[in-house]
Amino acid sequence: MDSVKTLCPYCGVGCGLELSPPAAIGRATNRDSQGNPIWRVKGDREHPSSKGHICVKGGTITESLEKDRLKYPMMRDSLDEPFQRVSWDEALNKIVERIQTLRNEQRVDAICMYGSGQFQTEDYYTAQKLLKGCLGTNNFDANSRLCMSSAVAGYIQSLGSDGPPCCYDDLELTDCAFLIGTNTAECHPIVFNRLRKYHKKNRKVKMIVVDPRRTATAEAADLHLAIQPGTDIDLLNGIAHLLMRWGKIDTLFMDDCTRGFPQYAAILWHYPPELVARKCGIRLDELEQAARYWADSERVLSLWSMGINQSSEGTAKVRTIINLHLMTGNIGKPGAGPFSLTGQPNAMGGREAGGLAHLLPGYRVVKNPEHRAEVEQVWGLEPGSISPHPGRDAWSMITGLETGDVGLLWIAATNPAVSMPDIERTKAALRQSPLTVYQDVYDPIETSNYAHILLPAAQWSEKTGIMTNSERTVTLCPQFRPPPGEARADWEIFAEVGRRLGFEREFDFVDAAEVYGEFVQLTQGRLCDMTGLSHERLREGPIQWPCPQGDEGTAHDKRLYTDFRFPTPDGRARFGAFHSNGLAEPTDADYPFVLTVGRLYEHWHTMTRTGRIEKIMKKHPKPFLEIHPRDARKLGIEEGNWIEARSRRGVAYFSVRVTKAIARGTVFAPMHWGALWAKRSEVNALTHSEACPISLEPELKACAIRLIPVRGEEEIESAIEQEFPEPTPVG
Repeated sequence: MDSVKTLCPYCGVGCGLELSPPAAIGRATNRDSQGNPIWRVKGDREHPSSKGHICVKGGTITESLEKDRLKYPMMRDSLDEPFQRVSWDEALNKIVERIQTLRNEQRVDAICMYGSGQFQTEDYYTAQKLLKGCLGTNNFDANSRLCMSSAVAGYIQSLGSDGPPCCYDDLELTDCAFLIGTNTAECHPIVFNRLRKYHKKNRKVKMIVVDPRRTATAEAADLHLAIQPGTDIDLLNGIAHLLMRWGKIDTLFMDDCTRGFPQYAAILWHYPPELVARKCGIRLDELEQAARYWADSERVLSLWSMGINQSSEGTAKVRTIINLHLMTGNIGKPGAGPFSLTGQPNAMGGREAGGLAHLLPGYRVVKNPEHRAEVEQVWGLEPGSISPHPGRDAWSMITGLETGDVGLLWIAATNPAVSMPDIERTKAALRQSPLTVYQDVYDPIETSNYAHILLPAAQWSEKTGIMTNSERTVTLCPQFRPPPGEARADWEIFAEVGRRLGFEREFDFVDAAEVYGEFVQLTQGRLCDMTGLSHERLREGPIQWPCPQGDEGTAHDKRLYTDFRFPTPDGRARFGAFHSNGLAEPTDADYPFVLTVGRLYEHWHTMTRTGRIEKIMKKHPKPFLEIHPRDARKLGIEEGNWIEARSRRGVAYFSVRVTKAIARGTVFAPMHWGALWAKRSEVNALTHSEACPISLEPELKACAIRLIPVRGEEEIESAIEQEFPEPTPVG
């Protein structure tokens, strides 16, 4: 077999990969450290998003493909029993029987599915059709709720639709890059490398990084604003105050293309620079310098990620970023605009396919009767089949288990037993589930401890499907190896359940190409129009949307809103006026530290892949907590000591890293480690479930904790035994 071109299945950068078989004539067989043959990986130089560059995660991806795979359906009657291998018929019949029981009891809203940005678009779309269409419940949510839902809400409310308006070429056309709430160098490294290279070559180009930590991203900045956690809106409003005071605003653009500026301007007078600098914990001259960079730049590009989205005021933060672009006319032109960096490889595709509890395919929303009618028509459903009420978001699925309102929880391609906030509460709720189906690739995974049925899924490389990256570039990911055992593609599993429920016509798809062909019909005339795309066309190479039928994907499609008209009723963008509320859980005398969390360059989410790759585990073998030297001295701890971190909800243990790269009073821990990889080191044992009231995205980024020194691992073991006498086994 010749080499195959595909997409990296980690982050939303969407790097192109070129893979070749382990064995080739004249070359030694490529093997991992255990001697197993593995596919060779290199960057695809023809992929427009990454141009041949990949990070260590993409470079080692094939080392995880064969390890610890779930190969056969498994079942058990209760969580106290071991799993037994069963046939696909037995497993699917059990699921169908439970769904039918709930339907007969007129409890269709007791059926919930929690999906993932690891899905391909065909997986997402088939699940929407099954739940929202055929079953009539909007209870499909995805881990994008924990990642990008604030960006979705911000785009919709400010600009009229979801969809990042920028592209990666803007990284090399901007005068000023404004990075806030993103450690791009570690979390989206190929994007950052491209920006960094351009920045180094052009001294007039400025880079501002806003982050409480001096990250690798901040090290490269002309100006690092180490603000106090929770003061993002104060900073953004403070910059806008200065721009307005200096007259550095685009009044012509605002008059012709926006609404709501007077209300926004009234808010800004409450954010004078002296007050903002003091509240943010930065110097006045630093704030003024940031505003001056905005004022002096014709093209400002804002980049953000989880540090903005994962907040109890996440939507307000996103809209306040967009406000700065609207008041300065920095949108719809090269090198300028608000640009969210997507967390997962196909979170964008999920949004296009309607993969959140309030969305429908084609950037539609369930509350809009015209949108529901359009989808019902394509799906061949009776009018009124789609519920007008948003379904349960991810956290309300957990609380629904607590109250008994959720009767079936189907989890696929994600690991909520590690990634959800308030994890001990989450685990307790999962234990109460009447029936949990867990559909995934690996075994063990922490969430499988809470499942009654395990379904083996084919992963990237073992099925053909579509993914969309952060800049709206759509890539075909072809199957190039067989799935292990009896594993099946996610969309095939959903379709088979649909057929067994009596929806044979709705799910008579022959292959993934046919699924995608139906999906793109629902994008016709929408901002994300992809009617010009198909599996066949995408075999020729990636294409960015919008790409309507007959369009050849020319350069004019790279950016949205180039005509300065927006998909709102009057074609104008909306300013949003927001005061800063700060952290949902501020510090106090009992819990004096702010814990902030994030990702590391090498690891990925809950380590279901990277934890199985030896090279990566050697780099970061154990969880840690960063603390400022002065705080460490006060606590009497040193580098390498162990610390107990305790919040109002739980406790976790970390090895200490003492560093000046973190502000005093703030500590940092990576979010990757679950119970499978470290004992009682789960960051989300500490976090809370307070969420943005608009996006419903939890404030995973910050909570109040106290720190207690411990002498070593023996004392930790003793503390764990006292507090958790019967820890849940993994496996």
